[in-house]
Amino acid sequence: MQFITHRRRHAPTIIIVALIDILIVLLIFLIVTTTFKNQQPSLRLTLPESRQAQAGVSEAGVVLLVEVDKQPPYLRYNGMAVTLDQLRKEFASHASRQPPPGVAIRADALAPFEQIVRVMDAAREARLTNLSAHVRNP
Repeated sequence: MQFITHRRRHAPTIIIVALIDILIVLLIFLIVTTTFKNQQPSLRLTLPESRQAQAGVSEAGVVLLVEVDKQPPYLRYNGMAVTLDQLRKEFASHASRQPPPGVAIRADALAPFEQIVRVMDAAREARLTNLSAHVRNP
């Protein structure tokens, strides 16, 4: 009496489609988890939120970036701490360009509003009227 039947087993087949699906999921995971950095900020700023924010660009593509921090020294231009008088001189030297450059103010959410207004006044004194503010989308 033979209770055990010996059948010849087939080698398992590898389903290539399933392996390709797994590879695509891993690729998407790696792409999503990779951080992309376009611009290295000189300060760690917590930008205020705005739901009405729009992307703005100067016609010439030249933008003077001024950063306003929440603690002294408040003002930074090109990554270096500057005084308000130095900032006025920089604005005056760039105001003669045609078309005039834009001024982008990148201020911390806790920065004193007085400093932001001073930067705006300095830009208007130099006849730079294209002002914009960097904000964070909610």
